[in-house]
Amino acid sequence: MKLKFTKMHGAGNDFIVIDAINQQINFSETQWRALADRRFGIGADQILVVEAAPSDEVDFRYRIFNADGGEVEQCGNGSRAFVRFVVDKGLTTKSSIRVLTMSGVINPSIAEDGRITVNMGVPSFVPTDSSFDAQGLATQTQGADTVYLLPLSDHVATISCVSMGNPHAVQIVNDVLHHPVASEGPAIERHPLFNKRVNAGFMQVRDFHHVQLRVYERGAGETLACGTGACAAAVAGIRRGVLQSPVEVAMHGGDLQIAWAGEGQPVFLSGPAVVVFEGEIEI
Repeated sequence: MKLKFTKMHGAGNDFIVIDAINQQINFSETQWRALADRRFGIGADQILVVEAAPSDEVDFRYRIFNADGGEVEQCGNGSRAFVRFVVDKGLTTKSSIRVLTMSGVINPSIAEDGRITVNMGVPSFVPTDSSFDAQGLATQTQGADTVYLLPLSDHVATISCVSMGNPHAVQIVNDVLHHPVASEGPAIERHPLFNKRVNAGFMQVRDFHHVQLRVYERGAGETLACGTGACAAAVAGIRRGVLQSPVEVAMHGGDLQIAWAGEGQPVFLSGPAVVVFEGEIEI
């Protein structure tokens, strides 16, 4: 079969976006992995699938597959690409839509100037919501946050545990550009205390409203940007008392803006969503 797709990115976090409303899609994990392969396929951090709404309460269903072929709960940068795609393709005339994901409903919107903002929902700091077995771990209190002392092979990482519908372990580091993300990232991602693996964030605080961030994503490795990772990092920093909303998050692929009013409130993510090219591939 021939599959039509759109290649997009959000701050360098790149996606294959597929219309599964007007195409028949039923791929295996191996086929998703082949599509995401940068040498033998199209290449992407994640594959985003647009499906018809399963009920009148939402406008679309949104499925996300990582580069390793596994389906995951949430993707913040992808949600901006999603709304850009459905608007550009004429699949909706709305500027604000309700989209069902594996982790719940999100509400992305696009302004007349093209700026895209997504209501990412209320973050959770309960370890079990991130499939994190924190029982027996040493903890510290930093501001309003409880941080966990996570044992690694050669040192202990001090992490905040944040669920944005998907799990995040956020550290504050002194020099993010030279931090050993390539080795420490996978050690945290696959740490046995995270039963479903975790996205590992490494954040350097510049001032109350600016951070630099690198994220080693579950199933994708280090990416140029991570929307839910930016949300988790900003929220963790605000709870620790080292950041104040709004927070500008600088990543290798570009900047994202995060706003959070505090406990029990949703996180708002703003940033770019860019079409790179349209294509067709034989499956």
